[in-house]
Amino acid sequence: MSELGNLGSVKDWTESLTPELIEFRRELHRNPELSFAEFQTTERILEALRAAGLNPVKMERTGAYVDVGEGPIRLALRADIDALPVLEETELDYASTIEGIAHACGHDIHTTVMLGTALALGRIQQAGLLAGRIRVIFQPAEEKLPGGAVSVIEQGILDEVPRILALHCEPRIDAGKIGTRIGAITSASDTIRIEVNGRGGHTSRPHLTEDIVFAMSQIATQVPAVLGRKVDVRSAVSVVWGQIHAGSAPNAIPATGYLAGTMRCLDGDVWYEAGQLLDAAVRQIAAPYGVEIKLQHTRGVPPVVNAPAETALIESAARQEFGTDSIELTPQSMGGEDFAWMTQKVSGAMLRLGTRTPGGKIFDLHRGDYVPDERCIGVGVRIMCAAALQAIDEANGIRAN
Repeated sequence: MSELGNLGSVKDWTESLTPELIEFRRELHRNPELSFAEFQTTERILEALRAAGLNPVKMERTGAYVDVGEGPIRLALRADIDALPVLEETELDYASTIEGIAHACGHDIHTTVMLGTALALGRIQQAGLLAGRIRVIFQPAEEKLPGGAVSVIEQGILDEVPRILALHCEPRIDAGKIGTRIGAITSASDTIRIEVNGRGGHTSRPHLTEDIVFAMSQIATQVPAVLGRKVDVRSAVSVVWGQIHAGSAPNAIPATGYLAGTMRCLDGDVWYEAGQLLDAAVRQIAAPYGVEIKLQHTRGVPPVVNAPAETALIESAARQEFGTDSIELTPQSMGGEDFAWMTQKVSGAMLRLGTRTPGGKIFDLHRGDYVPDERCIGVGVRIMCAAALQAIDEANGIRAN
């Protein structure tokens, strides 16, 4: 930050934005929108960027991106903008006004942080101190597999991007701190649905039936065990069932039923391998019972794999703004995240943004009672802005202090 350092820290450029950013976030929170339906959200983002003298571009359906600065793109920053079909239970003054929809995963925070970063970089550009171009992406539909990131890539928005960063709220880390790690930080995530059909009958005569309930119980218990022995255990392949449905009477073996769940994995190569093994495992387990199997395996997203250089960029920015103690080694998450598609195309990394009020309640994501500490917004802006400036300096051959 050689030139910027003569005028003050990134904090001096971002602190005055905080009140308007908090209000912007609360407005998003009041008016959440589901995947690929983020029409008002997109318009609010566009309006805020245009009001600051920037020239954002609307994506094909929903979402937008904006370039700040001139010359080659040195770094892209990505936020996701959609909400969840979750009933809000916070009772906040700015709680969701849309029944059954809420920003229960913190995407309103992500969007606000990246908006604030774009606005702060815009101010730096206006002062003549931005020596490169940063692309800020407001991506739709992260919650809808295979994810809006695929649409971003298909529209060519990453074609000129050499590296990319993102963040995700982390309610187990205190506001003012972040979590990072090199390598897989999230898991691959697929959905599985197995329909089982057979000749039903009375439970007193199971030998005259094709007992789908017993076959389903074997599939439910043995499939995770088989995959656990067929692939590298270090890849952490996990099959967990969320639904098992069959029958309506205790003394009748039904003719049809189904299991549904997820398959997760921390290794991209093993993810593909496990998917190929799944079909054979299910059919071999079910074969002795004579039942018919219909397997629907929907590929979701690969793991987000943090590259060393981009992880170092995040950590350097965090140390500069908040000190070494602000960085924690975050555990790997078995949750899926479509930013993974972007990191497969472009070298990148995701950080975990602490949202817990120090000493306060620990929430969980995808729950209607999630309340992040809004002080995390300023933290995220400062780190993302500092990372952007460092990326420009690196590209220009200026070594960080």
